[in-house]
Amino acid sequence: MISKNQIKFVKQLEMKKYRQREGLFVAEGPKVVGDLLAAGFNPHAIYATEEWSNKAHEAHKSNKANEANWPHEAHSPHQFTPVSLDELRKLSFLQHPQQVLAVFRLPSFFSPLTSQHSPLELALDGIQDPGNLGTIIRIADWFGIDSIVCSLDTADAWSPKVVQATMGSIARVSITYTDLKEYLNHTTLPICGTLLDGDNIYTQELPQEAIIVMGNEGNGISPDIRQLVTHRLLIPQYRPGAESLNVAIATAITCAEFRRRNT
Repeated sequence: MISKNQIKFVKQLEMKKYRQREGLFVAEGPKVVGDLLAAGFNPHAIYATEEWSNKAHEAHKSNKANEANWPHEAHSPHQFTPVSLDELRKLSFLQHPQQVLAVFRLPSFFSPLTSQHSPLELALDGIQDPGNLGTIIRIADWFGIDSIVCSLDTADAWSPKVVQATMGSIARVSITYTDLKEYLNHTTLPICGTLLDGDNIYTQELPQEAIIVMGNEGNGISPDIRQLVTHRLLIPQYRPGAESLNVAIATAITCAEFRRRNT
């Protein structure tokens, strides 16, 4: 049985100010929650139906905890609260709740300049739409990009909508918020950006190591950041009149071309 205070507490975490104050964020569904647990994210609370709990316990007994998305032995039992589907609906931010909702502690990632493992890094300049941000995080994960650096005005990656849109990829990608202009001013890596006045990405030489900058949905890369771009790239349009590419799609095309050339 969950209390009204528990419901209120979880619901407040939809707002950034409460996430920052409490140092917590919400994730939902077996895939997302399981990936975060497997990556070592620290759960503050787990609310799950009997169906999810039974499957997880069975897998835990057979030593397949990671496959079944069950917490490691180190996670203490008091963090788990069984709930009915009706109770889960009261907690959930989804139209159709998915068996489990967990509250995790926000991570403290170190500087991507020192934590970088992939030769490629994404920099996001004012991305606003949660769905776009979540999809970009999934794209980074797909192409093995470990680090995303976000401008301070980029949407919060730890909002419930973004976390859900990542489908678990947020567990494997380091996300840092910083003054993007200052960050790019201090990097030694080539800075690549997609611009309307850029050169065809399919005919240009692409560096093996680079920061790929993606701009705001409506305005593209901001003027201050545009001045720092060393490799101006264009995804060519093959049919006049087509609407401009969605930023997440443009990110996927750009990352795919970098990987194709340098793998």
